Amino acid sequence: MRKYKNVEKIVEELEIVKCDICGTEYNYPEKSMEIQEFLNIDFHGGYASVFGDGCHVEGNICQRCVKALLGKYLRLDGLSPNIEKNQGSAF
Repeated sequence: MRKYKNVEKIVEELEIVKCDICGTEYNYPEKSMEIQEFLNIDFHGGYASVFGDGCHVEGNICQRCVKALLGKYLRLDGLSPNIEKNQGSAF
């Protein structure tokens, strides 16, 4: 025999994602494709970390800011069919 009880549950639903660099806000679900392309940073600094030992580091960065800040350092694999291979980097 199994007996169940009712439990009050709290459900959170994503509403807005804001880029921590440019400040642009993206509403969910209208901008879900943009939100999927965010770079989400979430970690704790390790021993002797430049961020601080055990410090919690978080950041949400939109694809445009990632491209602007890191694009020249990133390598692309599997270019889009719309980009010719002889063009090199899409950045």
